[in-house]
Amino acid sequence: MIIASAHNALVSLASEGEHVDTHESISPYMTGGAALVILLFLLWVTTRFNRDR
Repeated sequence: MIIASAHNALVSLASEGEHVDTHESISPYMTGGAALVILLFLLWVTTRFNRDR
């Protein structure tokens, strides 16, 4: 019985409203480019510390 009431509460909470963005989001290309640069930098740092291997 507790599970059914919790389920009903969650369903009603989820159906009350949708999230609507009112601002411009970050460009996916900017996010991906920044992630690529950070990962390449971390790769470069890792290879500098492992010169003796």
